[in-house]
Amino acid sequence: MDRTDAHESGAHESPSSHPREHGETRTAVQRRLEALVRENRFTIAVVFPVVGAIMLVASVEDLLPASLAFNPLLIFVGTAVMRSPLIVGLLPRIDRRALGCLGLLTAYTYAIETVGVRTGWPYGAFEYGIELGPMLGGEIPLALPLFFIPLVLNAFLLTLLVLERWWPSGLERTSIRLPVAVAAVVAVDLVLDPGAVAIGFWSYETGGYYGVPLSNYRGWLLSGAVAVALVDLAFDRSALLERVRTCEFVLDDLVSFVLLWGAINLLYGNWIAAAVAGLFCAGLFSTDRYDWAMVRTAFSSG
Repeated sequence: MDRTDAHESGAHESPSSHPREHGETRTAVQRRLEALVRENRFTIAVVFPVVGAIMLVASVEDLLPASLAFNPLLIFVGTAVMRSPLIVGLLPRIDRRALGCLGLLTAYTYAIETVGVRTGWPYGAFEYGIELGPMLGGEIPLALPLFFIPLVLNAFLLTLLVLERWWPSGLERTSIRLPVAVAAVVAVDLVLDPGAVAIGFWSYETGGYYGVPLSNYRGWLLSGAVAVALVDLAFDRSALLERVRTCEFVLDDLVSFVLLWGAINLLYGNWIAAAVAGLFCAGLFSTDRYDWAMVRTAFSSG
């Protein structure tokens, strides 16, 4: 075969080899990321939220230097690290459909938060007390999707596992699956908002539930419904459920959430919010991926 034939043969083989090479590269990267998360589960899911809670409370109490108190970079990095098990766990299920739906959810997140800050609808009049990283237009955090969307994903994934265990027929029925997931999203905010108000992340003009007005939860019903519908549309449910079953760390971000905001609510006497965090803890234990033996092993290895 002469040089021309060899060149033509190579040109013919190249296009078909590119997708395979891309797939092999993606698989190798995925395995490395999973190994990294597994090797550092205790640090990510326990150490980071505990240290985060201590630093946030110390910031409120003026126990930290000004350069460290509510430091936006530390808040962003800490949040990103705690989100990493969820992100790495779901990466194999991210395709074009998922990217499209999550892109729409990202746009919605920015839009509804902007409307909320400017008009007070649908959450009630509120404002940010500190800058959570760069602020778009000086109004809302640039990293808002990183703060909000994983909360929805955690609630949705926990819903799938709990329904599969306790109400298998409900898992297949949209009329049951979506309302339960939306209720889980609202329950997440029953924990988040009182703690965030207590440490000054944001504040409302009027309050009721530990400084949070009822209108906020009507707003979360709306946002939760939109977000859950898009997440439900984004993934093949069977493939997603199989991934959640086999990836032992995918819900570790929810563990971090319970530790961080449960601790803050306990410290500030937000007992109902702390109790709801305890319910999430019970939900995690009911999935059989977390038990006391695993907790003891994690602490001893940590």
